Amino acid sequence: MTIWKGAAKRLDDIDLPRIGATIGVGEDEIHAVLDVEAAGSGFDSKGRLKALFEPHIFYRQLGEGPKRDAAVVQGLAYRRWGEKRYPRDSYARIAAAMAIDRDVALRSTSWGLPQMMGFNAGLAGYASAEAMVTAFASDEEAQLAGMVMFIVNAGLDDELRSHDWRGFARGYNGPGYTRHGYHTKLEAAFKKWARIRDTPYQT
Repeated sequence: MTIWKGAAKRLDDIDLPRIGATIGVGEDEIHAVLDVEAAGSGFDSKGRLKALFEPHIFYRQLGEGPKRDAAVVQGLAYRRWGEKRYPRDSYARIAAAMAIDRDVALRSTSWGLPQMMGFNAGLAGYASAEAMVTAFASDEEAQLAGMVMFIVNAGLDDELRSHDWRGFARGYNGPGYTRHGYHTKLEAAFKKWARIRDTPYQT
């Protein structure tokens, strides 16, 4: 079994209000973030953890030296995002990158439902990218909990509780958030879910 293929358990309805309650929000706020920021599902059609390898991140994370030189020669690393088209399936590139540097390859990939970059494993509550990937491969609940932990450790839980969509989008997506309208998408998604009956849950 690889580290990215585990039990592949999907979210239960109760997971959203239960995990949201840990930071003082309801399932509508969690739904909004998932709608806009997440991959739609945590696993691909083969039951593998959903993954997107980022060559420009691999380039940056490797730093100067023979490993990066080898990655560049193999087409696994380049300086800027968008230099080359991404393949439909990242796993062949992840495996090749892991042969160069296992940890850096995992850190340079976004994983699961929250599209969590491996280098953010610490903010998601894990000791390493590999520990995060292993946990994420078992259950979307772990992926959602990791996303919420990231939100807390990135200091964005206040923005989520107060529905400061601009502030949340700025922190989650960076200063270019307005270019893609993340703040307006988050607000629209929240309003949509606020009109839908919530899953009963008591803390």
